[in-house]
Amino acid sequence: MIEKPDSGLGTTGPGMAPAVSHVDVWFGREILPLEAALMEFLQHNWRNRADLTDFRQDVYVRVYQAAQKQIPDHPRQFLFTTARNLLIDRVRHEQVIPIEAAADLEALEIAVDTPAPDRTLMARDELRRVQAALDRLPAREREAILLGRVEGLSRREIALRMGIAESAVAQYLSRGIRGLVNTLCNEPPTVRRKP
Repeated sequence: MIEKPDSGLGTTGPGMAPAVSHVDVWFGREILPLEAALMEFLQHNWRNRADLTDFRQDVYVRVYQAAQKQIPDHPRQFLFTTARNLLIDRVRHEQVIPIEAAADLEALEIAVDTPAPDRTLMARDELRRVQAALDRLPAREREAILLGRVEGLSRREIALRMGIAESAVAQYLSRGIRGLVNTLCNEPPTVRRKP
């Protein structure tokens, strides 16, 4: 069951129903219809299914509270940005080691997450290779790949965004991924994209 975040509004008088604010109307019209897409996004990006309902509710609370200050111009984008930020916050929180766990952190022998300069250069080269491979794809295949694999949209959402049938999306994704694999596997790792 969807729970709308508590708006903090009381009743309008003794025995009367709570007042409906413009934020309540906006939330019901713009945010609640996106629940299925939000849940799909959360399922795609979080392994523990037991957390998903709580995540959804936390996202709704954050969106509702922000809308009380100012209603966002782009509700869908705001909803998914809020969800992504909540997931990032949760990951960061779970990676924190309590100071009580060890008096001497060096004794834990934890590797620093900062990559060495050579690894950073290698990662940048890989990103350049992927970008160059993406640039070589036909425009529609590239768009489908970016919407599906980067933005995390479903085939149905991609079809709506691109104005095409879901079967065409499947073809664009298949050909695009095949094209990326062929390009990346046949290209030497030192190929650099020109600035």
